Amino acid sequence: MIEESGYRAPWWMPGGQVQTIVPGLLGRAALVTGERERLELADGDFLDLDWHRAGRGKLAVLTHGLEADAKAACVQSMAAALIDAGWDVLAWNHRGCGGEMNRLPRFYHSGATEDLDAVLKHAMAVHPARRVDLVGFSLGGNLTLKYLGESAGRLPEVIGRAVVFSVPCDLADSSRALSSRVNRAVYMRRFISSLGAKVRAKHAMFPEVIDVEKLCGVATFRDFDERFTAPLHGFRDAEDYWARCSCLPLLGRIDRPCLLVNAANDPFLGPACYPREVAAGSEMFHLEIPEAGGHVGFPGGDGGWMGRRAVEFLRS
Repeated sequence: MIEESGYRAPWWMPGGQVQTIVPGLLGRAALVTGERERLELADGDFLDLDWHRAGRGKLAVLTHGLEADAKAACVQSMAAALIDAGWDVLAWNHRGCGGEMNRLPRFYHSGATEDLDAVLKHAMAVHPARRVDLVGFSLGGNLTLKYLGESAGRLPEVIGRAVVFSVPCDLADSSRALSSRVNRAVYMRRFISSLGAKVRAKHAMFPEVIDVEKLCGVATFRDFDERFTAPLHGFRDAEDYWARCSCLPLLGRIDRPCLLVNAANDPFLGPACYPREVAAGSEMFHLEIPEAGGHVGFPGGDGGWMGRRAVEFLRS
């Protein structure tokens, strides 16, 4: 446990809701990973990778959150901080998030570590870095921690450290938190609208596989995951998906230094998303719980606290 966080929220931006919404609405960052590469996957699908590479000895692989992409402000501001500190950067887009719908009926999801594995293997094959660090946000943070936990004992030596922010370590707990009346009105409606648009696009591609009529009445992640995520990706139901794809049970196995930063007032997270006992018993897994910050927000100053904190931990 990191008992004292260095983050302090601006006094004029109180509460987790404001600290989540305002940075999301006003956050802007210059595009610094402007070199696009398409990675063809063994299953016939593809991933779009966005690079900044200058042949440096350190590479950071950045994984974005739900219904975002590699151009998101939090990803690009993180990339800029890492580039300034001496890293090359690869920010990758989940399936269907890079501006073009992916080829297969499946989507991306919170436990699809096979895609992160493919990205890392490709990066290590084409980039000269002697060290590869990982950074993830929200869903991308869960994916990163799950990958590290399930790959413990067989990770390449080149994999160094990881820093993740605002992670729903327990997907069921996070789903319950987001199903509250306020969160359904503020966030869930936007997520379901975006995911629904992708379902309709998939239906146009695979009408015999995707039943667009099942969108009727979808109002929560439980609804969506029960009707689409679980059956499309081989899970029994939403509960099975959440249980098998949450990183929480795997955190104690992690054998690389990693830092999880979850704000205490994050409106997306429930109590199980703050794994204090795991951190207290692990030499590798570090947990920092700032009193404020919201969900992938952490506003204040020049807006670069997450970047500075990541660089500090990766260098330590």
